[in-house]
Amino acid sequence: MKRPRRSDSLAVPTPALDSITLPLVMPDGPTYDRELRLKARGLWPVAGVDEVGRGPLAGPVVVAAVILDPDRIPNGLADSKILDAAERERLHDIIVTTSHVGIASVSASGIDVMNIRQATLSAMSRALAALPVAPMVALVDGIDRPPAPCDVEAVVKGDANVVSIAAAAIVAKVTRDRMMKRLCSRYPAYGFSRHKGYGTAEHRAAIAAHGPCPFHRMSFAPLKTSPKTEADASPVAALAV
Repeated sequence: MKRPRRSDSLAVPTPALDSITLPLVMPDGPTYDRELRLKARGLWPVAGVDEVGRGPLAGPVVVAAVILDPDRIPNGLADSKILDAAERERLHDIIVTTSHVGIASVSASGIDVMNIRQATLSAMSRALAALPVAPMVALVDGIDRPPAPCDVEAVVKGDANVVSIAAAAIVAKVTRDRMMKRLCSRYPAYGFSRHKGYGTAEHRAAIAAHGPCPFHRMSFAPLKTSPKTEADASPVAALAV
């Protein structure tokens, strides 16, 4: 999908906070307050960053970086974990057409080489670099701060409290889910389209019956003692929206 062009609202001088009318978000959900405080200090644009896929036994870790247009924030943005799949898909399609988006991933073999923490930090750095507009500040979910040519703020529970991070989480989640569905068509015995690579009872039973496939994380228990069946693809892969 073609990246959206920079909107005028991202280039205009910073308005007073009380002159901005925000669209509706989920009650008791994430807010745009943190971004507006940064904008009032002249720190703009602001990107939200989040990852999906730290814990699964198979598949990549995926990171999205999103710079929202403050005049076009989708209604209903919330923590991706409380949204159903249809709502995440709806919001994803709005976000990628109204915002600046960068996405990066690291494959299972890359995770095995780097470890999951370093793989995630690498993907975060590359997702920020993939943005068509350079942010002045990146708000990152969690406690880690990736290397980046901008200020980086780590925000614990950011996906539940900061709208830009919530948007990034939705994009990362939908992107990874789609990847796992495609992977399921290649390796249907594992049921990737249902559990997305997480260590469910179904998934563990499939590994016990068939052994691991090239997209399993061999550094994760219970896979450390199981040889892969063939070589994986390139360990580090960048994706574009």
